[in-house]
Amino acid sequence: MSGLTLSSGIFVWFALGSFLSWQASKKTGPGVSEYFLANRTVGGLVSALTYSATTFSAFMMVGLVGLTYRTGVAALGFEFSYLIFTVFLLILFAPRYWAAGRAFNLVSPSELLSFRYGDKRVGFAASCLCLVMLIPYASVQLMGVGYLLETLSGGAIPFVVGSGLASAIAMVFCLSGMRSVAWTDSLQALVMLVASFMLIAFVMGEFFPQGFVRTLEATPELLKVNWSMSLFIGLTLPWAFFAVTNPQVVQRLYTPKNPKSLRNMILGFSFFGLIYTLICGLLGFSMAMISPGLENADQAMPLLLSKVPVALGLVVTVSIMAAAVSTLNSVILTLGSMFGRDVARPMFKGLSERGELMVGRIMIPVITLACFAFAQFRFDLIVVLSSMASGGLLMQLPAVIGAFFWKRATAWGALSSLVLGGSVVAFLSMANLKPLGQWPSVWGLAVSSLAFILVSLMTSPPETRLFFNGMDREIAKVKG
Repeated sequence: MSGLTLSSGIFVWFALGSFLSWQASKKTGPGVSEYFLANRTVGGLVSALTYSATTFSAFMMVGLVGLTYRTGVAALGFEFSYLIFTVFLLILFAPRYWAAGRAFNLVSPSELLSFRYGDKRVGFAASCLCLVMLIPYASVQLMGVGYLLETLSGGAIPFVVGSGLASAIAMVFCLSGMRSVAWTDSLQALVMLVASFMLIAFVMGEFFPQGFVRTLEATPELLKVNWSMSLFIGLTLPWAFFAVTNPQVVQRLYTPKNPKSLRNMILGFSFFGLIYTLICGLLGFSMAMISPGLENADQAMPLLLSKVPVALGLVVTVSIMAAAVSTLNSVILTLGSMFGRDVARPMFKGLSERGELMVGRIMIPVITLACFAFAQFRFDLIVVLSSMASGGLLMQLPAVIGAFFWKRATAWGALSSLVLGGSVVAFLSMANLKPLGQWPSVWGLAVSSLAFILVSLMTSPPETRLFFNGMDREIAKVKG
């Protein structure tokens, strides 16, 4: 595929997204809540699409396809475990986040922890953890785009140009706020879904005229579970709780305009996730039968795109770039809001809402540049930091569960769990250690949970009636 063809397709997608972003900016009013949460007025369909686009990154069409190519059905088990846990957690936590957000005018995910535990240091610590962990995670999205465009264009679009394009597009979509991100995410989610349907239809018709199932039966090794239990737990555990530990998706729970929109978001995401996961898994199986023996499994998707018509390959490439950008811009916007609300405001006591908004907006290009810079290293440290990111974010889980379900939980318990758990994950990941064969996230969560419980029992809990009564009143308003 020529560099000109790829550039033309990217330009058309960017033009459509920019138009939506411009329209969204005209509807965005003043204020932090308006800018970072679209004034809590997002409808059900857009909520479902933006949540889906934010959740499913370039990993799906590149990473999951490659993982299924290499390990077969076990990779699908990993991804479906994530999907099932996410839907369950949304049913359990989404109404509580939505009600608390409205009752107390919460903007960032970490602010809920500060409010519930009565100590802004908890939100500060959680925000710092997210800033450290999510920048490497976001940079991997840029690396995926850079490698893909460089490979498909035969070097006509260098890595630095491809990753730079994705950075610039994400920043443009971010600068107009949450409404812009939600609308452009919706476009990108539709592109992702339509492109995946088109690709799987072509692959089944072109490469498996005798039937996909019959061909798959001839390669039974793809249907064997070949992951060890420690590998499955180590990979699945951080992603199983993604819905309540990754701030870019947690913040989406504040934005639906009413409970009906929230329910539609969960239903829409469930449908999208099921279809998209199945298609990506089938593409991985397909490539394992079409072109077995690849040394680098991540090359399975680029190789497949070289075997399809140029027009289809272009649409799929744009969809992969859209998946990366939709995740990246959501991460950047959320980190900007967290820095303004949970880092800058506690540090500068007299900071006004206007000042907070300015700080958050300034952080958008700063965080984008940081992600772009990380992506340019392209060495093994990025891989280590990426795996550390998912495990590090998991350390928020005890504090989140305690916030809603354990009134005895304390600020010191939450702080100790964040600091100790995060330190354990960082040390084990950087040292590449897996004591007793268990991954860093497992040990980190064990330390984090133990610290949270023990320290909470040894310290005085905050007054919680305001928090729980406020949520109950907000829910009662809707029911009444």
